[in-house]
Amino acid sequence: MSVQIRETPLTDEILACLIQFSQDWARENSCHGYRPNTLEDIAGNRIFLAEDGEERVGYLFGHIFRNEKRQSIMPEGAVCFEVEELYVIPSRRGQGIGAGLFRHACDALRDEADLVLLSTATKNWKAILHFYLEELGMEFWSARLFKRLR
Repeated sequence: MSVQIRETPLTDEILACLIQFSQDWARENSCHGYRPNTLEDIAGNRIFLAEDGEERVGYLFGHIFRNEKRQSIMPEGAVCFEVEELYVIPSRRGQGIGAGLFRHACDALRDEADLVLLSTATKNWKAILHFYLEELGMEFWSARLFKRLR
């Protein structure tokens, strides 16, 4: 894989790229309730970018926080990195880019955070559970399920 992954500051150029990717993602209609990002959604997050030469092929962004209260699944005071979004362009999926972004972020944050966590609203839950649990070694701690009544 010739893809390079790096953490990057939020510049106007990176912001435009991430917003365009999120617009493309919204058109895919692959996640429940997903809408394109704005500056407010992205600002203040740590951003990791995957590039193949001059082509940007994916991103991950999220933020660090300290858990302030004891919960059944997370100890009080735990420093967490919450992945807000992980996206790879459709033509490059299945090539290890998403896993590379995730692993790169974990390596970069290892001295700053105790846990990495995320939520997903994907419609393809079987694939996403395989990806995060089996390929990336995450643990399943909780689920929020919905049943439409109307």
